[in-house]
Amino acid sequence: DFMAIQNVLYKGTIPVEKRRDNQYIIEFHNVSFKYPGNDDYALRNLSIKLEIGQKLAIVGMNGSGKTTMIKLLCRLYDPGEGIITLNGIDIKKYDYSEYTSIFSVVFQDFRMFSFKLSENIACSTDVDVKKAAKVLDMVGFSERLQKMKNGLDTYIYSDFDKGVQISGGEAQKIALARALYKDAPFVILDEPTAALDPIAEYEVYSKFNDIVGSKTAVFITHRLSSCRFCDDIAVFHEGELIQRGSHETLLLDINGKYYELWNAQAQYYADTTPPAGRPAGC
Repeated sequence: DFMAIQNVLYKGTIPVEKRRDNQYIIEFHNVSFKYPGNDDYALRNLSIKLEIGQKLAIVGMNGSGKTTMIKLLCRLYDPGEGIITLNGIDIKKYDYSEYTSIFSVVFQDFRMFSFKLSENIACSTDVDVKKAAKVLDMVGFSERLQKMKNGLDTYIYSDFDKGVQISGGEAQKIALARALYKDAPFVILDEPTAALDPIAEYEVYSKFNDIVGSKTAVFITHRLSSCRFCDDIAVFHEGELIQRGSHETLLLDINGKYYELWNAQAQYYADTTPPAGRPAGC
């Protein structure tokens, strides 16, 4: 019954051009959105371009519109006002399945299934085992994999067969591996390391550029210290994009939201008293 529910979004008919060079540009044009049954804007007048190969971090307080932007980007909803374009064409005009195929997404509320580890990564019973092992190594899961008696054929949990229990951090690594296995030109990561311990988180971030490669990456996080490796940072507040720039540039605006958020977190890690002539956090 669930699978038979009609998709209310307009699915479009234009095929998405398959490009080995990943030359895709997505742009929001004055996009606003209210969730069904809600009178308040979750996102208002957003205009932003996702450049080819860009590593964009999106930060802001809870309810600032960060995840809403990603839901619109992935067409879980359509904008109430404005349009989103892919290579200059309204994304609603593209074939829905083809459009969504260009994204690898890890949402905060991802799920693991009581299937084999390999099937959890490939989301299929048809698995490229070499590729699955490679992406697990990229996210730092190799050591755990070696301890699994049946390797990639090990069942997760024990609902259908005798399997292994995995921690929240291990599940998060598998979810990251799942996104990489899809090998889509856009990688969307919504708090992808929230369940990892500090060492595992550092390992993921230190290899982030190698993991993402030439793909366009959009990274949502509450931990501002973890987005410094990104080319660009977009700051959202109350549904609006209010600042954009590099970590160093944003910290120069001592009256800006990013400066406020950074120093609110930095005080828990180190003395943030700035050297003479430099803003705190530098």
